[in-house]
Amino acid sequence: MTARLIAFVVVGGLLGLAYNRFVGCRTGACPITANPYISTVYGALIGYIASGGVH
Repeated sequence: MTARLIAFVVVGGLLGLAYNRFVGCRTGACPITANPYISTVYGALIGYIASGGVH
């Protein structure tokens, strides 16, 4: 794994966690943003895709 890929995944995960913290889902009915672990994984996945990790 390259440093660029790792950086994108880490930043994506942090952005997913920040989204959960500051926007989130107040009722708990939202499948992605209701759980901080899930939003972090989705953010990391988006970071992976944005880095060009998928060919």
